[in-house]
Amino acid sequence: SNPLHREVHQDMEQPLCHYYIASSHNTYLSGDQLLSQSRADMYARVLQAGCRCVEVDCWDGPDGEPVVHHGYTLTSKILFRDVAETINKYAFIKNEFPVILSIENHCSIQQQKKIAQYLKEIFGDKLDLSSVSTGDPRQLPSPQDLKGKILVKV
Repeated sequence: SNPLHREVHQDMEQPLCHYYIASSHNTYLSGDQLLSQSRADMYARVLQAGCRCVEVDCWDGPDGEPVVHHGYTLTSKILFRDVAETINKYAFIKNEFPVILSIENHCSIQQQKKIAQYLKEIFGDKLDLSSVSTGDPRQLPSPQDLKGKILVKV
């Protein structure tokens, strides 16, 4: 394949809302959404394939540890911490543009605090904690401004 096809040839200085973003739904699932295995390595796969927005469905797990799975189904459960560590490892291998974690939150306050702790601990400086006023989308930062950053959308 032509290596030039992997390079970005467009203006990446516009507000984030001006771009189509390659997104993944039920990222953690290895198969169908009722019975299949949830696997942290699915995040590695989609991030390396160019995906920039991944879905993380969070639920209360045993021993105070939040888990990721497709709720009200027979899909297996994986630890949120393992998902975050996998994302951290693979987020910027193929490109440096921001990664958006689309978190579907079904957790108690206690386990939400645990998720926040893991996000800060695992992503460190990569975690973008600047609050954005959603009143005017033209004020959103650009993909260029957000290179190497992890954004959280809940």
